[in-house]
Amino acid sequence: MNRRTTVATLGSLLGTGGLAGCLGGSPRPDPVDLSGGKADDQGGMIIGKHGGPNGQIFYENESPAGHDNPAWFHTLAFGLFRYYLRHERRGWEATAIYVTDYSSLDYELDERDGRPYMPAPTAARTFGDATAMTYVVESEVNGGMGPELHPFSAADDARAFVEDHGGRTVGFDDVTPQLIAAYTSR
Repeated sequence: MNRRTTVATLGSLLGTGGLAGCLGGSPRPDPVDLSGGKADDQGGMIIGKHGGPNGQIFYENESPAGHDNPAWFHTLAFGLFRYYLRHERRGWEATAIYVTDYSSLDYELDERDGRPYMPAPTAARTFGDATAMTYVVESEVNGGMGPELHPFSAADDARAFVEDHGGRTVGFDDVTPQLIAAYTSR
């Protein structure tokens, strides 16, 4: 087992109890595979096709339009966080929020049009507890729609990413409507 696998396994084990307390009292569902041409619940883009982190949200007593839980997303900055924050204001209670965990992956950046992009894995095992991630914002690396929040379960991995690609780190609770609006309008 390599370091990334060990970190991801420990993060999953430690994060399971914490998320259930933070996001409602129901048992926490496991992440699902997002392959197969699923369209993003925020903007309709195909998940896994455009690069960058993906995400999914399970709700207590609600579900996204057109399908059962979870709601799924091909971007965090333009999709998951906008959707989550808007529905939280409406009283929707999330039982689990998962995002791509780049600490659990051996990845290589893709280059398109001279710009670096993160890969967009969709397998269930590539997701981790969104509330336990350290996110890199304002880096030179893009997601599916440009500026992106790149999640890492190991804060050291996030700091190393910042050293290599610029930006800064924030936690889940730092991702506010104001941060998202300012960041995605650049």
